[in-house]
Amino acid sequence: MPLPEIMLAVLWLGLTAYVLFGGADFGGGIWDLLAGGDVSGRRQRALVEHSIGPVWEANHVWLIFVIVLMWTGIPSVFAAIASTLYIPLTLAALGIIGRGAAFAFRKVSTELWQRRLFGATFAFSSLATPFFLGTVAGAIASGRVPPGIAAGDLVTSWVNPTSLTAGALAVGTAAYLAAVYLTRDAQRAGDAGLVEAFRRRALGCGAVVGVLSGTGLLVLRADAPGLFTELTSGRALPLLALSIVAGLASLVLLWRRAYLAVRLTAALAVTGLLWGWGVGQYPSLLPGVSLAEAAATDAVLAASLGSLAVGALLLLPSLWWLYATFQRDRAGS
Repeated sequence: MPLPEIMLAVLWLGLTAYVLFGGADFGGGIWDLLAGGDVSGRRQRALVEHSIGPVWEANHVWLIFVIVLMWTGIPSVFAAIASTLYIPLTLAALGIIGRGAAFAFRKVSTELWQRRLFGATFAFSSLATPFFLGTVAGAIASGRVPPGIAAGDLVTSWVNPTSLTAGALAVGTAAYLAAVYLTRDAQRAGDAGLVEAFRRRALGCGAVVGVLSGTGLLVLRADAPGLFTELTSGRALPLLALSIVAGLASLVLLWRRAYLAVRLTAALAVTGLLWGWGVGQYPSLLPGVSLAEAAATDAVLAASLGSLAVGALLLLPSLWWLYATFQRDRAGS
C-alpha cells in the first residue's frame, strides 16, 4: 500500500479512537449536566467522575495525534481546514480547555457556589465542544472547505444544514456512548439504581441517534448528493449497513441487559458511520484535491509513520494498562 494511503488509514484510526473514547468523555459531561440538583444528581455525578476522571486527559492524546499527522502528512488540507473553519475550531479548543480546567477545579472546591460554577462550565463545555467539532466534520463532508488559505466562507462553511445536523449527531453519539459505558460501570460498582437509570438513557439516546442518522442522510441527499450516493449505493454502503445492524443490535442488547456486549456493538455502530464517511469521500479530501495531490513527500511520510510506530510501542501498552486498571470491578469498595 502506498505511503499516503497508509498515513490516511492511520490518521482515521486515530480519529476513530478519539470519537470512541473522547466522545464518551464528552458524553459523560452531558449526563453530568442532566443529572439533576446537587442532592438528586450526586450519585450520577460521582459515577461520571469515577469513570472519566483517570482518563479524560489521556483521551485527548488521540486528538493531538490526528492534528499532528494532518499537519505533517497533508499540510495543504490542514491549512485550508484550519483557516476556513477557525471559528468552530477555536470554540471547540476553548471548550476543551474550559472543560478540563473546570473538571479539575470542581474536585478541590470547598464552596457550594464554586462547585456549581465549575460544574456548569464543565457540563456546558461537554455539550458545546462535540457540537462544534461535528460542524467541522459536516463542513468537510459537504465540500464547503475549498483548497487555499481561508478560501471558504468563514460562517456559512460551518453554519449550514449538513454541519448543524452533524453537530447534533456528534452530541447525540457522545451521549449515547457515555450512557452505554456508564451502564456497565454502574453494574460493576454494584449500583442497580444507576444501572437502570443509564440503561433507560442509553435506549432513549440510541433511538434519537438513529433518527438523527436517518435525518442526516436526507440532509446529505439535498446538500451533498455525491457523498449521499456513495453512502447509499457505493463502496461505503457495507459500512453504513454495519452501522445500522450494530446500532439495532445494541438496542436489543440493552433491552436484554447485556451490558458488556453492548459496548462492542455500540462502538461498531459509531465506527461504521465514521468509516463510511471516510470511504465515501475517498480519494477526495477537499473539492478538487485528491489524497495523492495533497500528501507530503514519501520521505516525510516515512519519517512520520516510523516515529509513530516507535511511539506506539510505548503509548499503546500504557493506555491499555490505564484503562484496564480503572475498569476493574469495584463493587463494595
